[in-house]
Amino acid sequence: MNRIDRRFTELKTAGRTGLIPFITAGDPAPEQMLAIMHALVESGADLIELGVPFSDPMADGPVIQHASERAIAHGVGLSDVLGWVAAFRQNDQHTPIVLMGYLNPLEIHGYQRFAEEAVAAGVDGVLVVDCPIEEAAVLAPLKAAGLSQILLAAPTTAPERMAQLCEAAEGFLYYVSFAGITGAARLITGDIAERVADIRRRSRAPVAVGFGVRDAVSAKAIADFADAVVIGSALVQRLAGAPQADEAVARVRDFLSPIRAALDAPRD
Repeated sequence: MNRIDRRFTELKTAGRTGLIPFITAGDPAPEQMLAIMHALVESGADLIELGVPFSDPMADGPVIQHASERAIAHGVGLSDVLGWVAAFRQNDQHTPIVLMGYLNPLEIHGYQRFAEEAVAAGVDGVLVVDCPIEEAAVLAPLKAAGLSQILLAAPTTAPERMAQLCEAAEGFLYYVSFAGITGAARLITGDIAERVADIRRRSRAPVAVGFGVRDAVSAKAIADFADAVVIGSALVQRLAGAPQADEAVARVRDFLSPIRAALDAPRD
């Protein structure tokens, strides 16, 4: 059992909803990354989604786009990201890490080389936004190496394709709460709940819901029906401009701790 499966099994046994924060690797500053990653866990993160900076992040809104631009301006590349994961693993062997990004950096790095280096560093899964399930064969070296390919589903996903996703899902299935980019605020929980319930009936994999989750209130609303909540743009925005690691860590704790508390609070 890999770290992702183990963590979701632990969450289910404990009756808890998973908290998956997203941060852009290298932002607000490369030297702050390790402190931020450990602060995420200390503040209640169950998994970490680590964004690989890319010059054309088509699924992301302005907040994460700008974070990628800042990281790239600092010279951050895929090798740096893997280095931070390896350093994180020196003190944390349990928290799952999923890299979120796009095909281009992986192709340039080399799929086989990336797979080997990612596993050696301690990466558990990859979410490649612009690689649909129909093209997943290109990521075969990653799967062969033991990396889970996290798949995306959305309100616009056709029934036939949803069936494919539910059958192929591993680690967890990421349900995008609305058709659009990250960071928008269009959370209509009734519609999401119906779709997630249908997915959970058809898939063995847990379901994590992201896009539009901004605070404790929205996270708590999602927790009523999802296995995990993903929160990204609001956290990335809070971290932006932190001048040093101590300040970044304080911002992580101030932001994430109330969300963790809300998820753990008794349900109505």
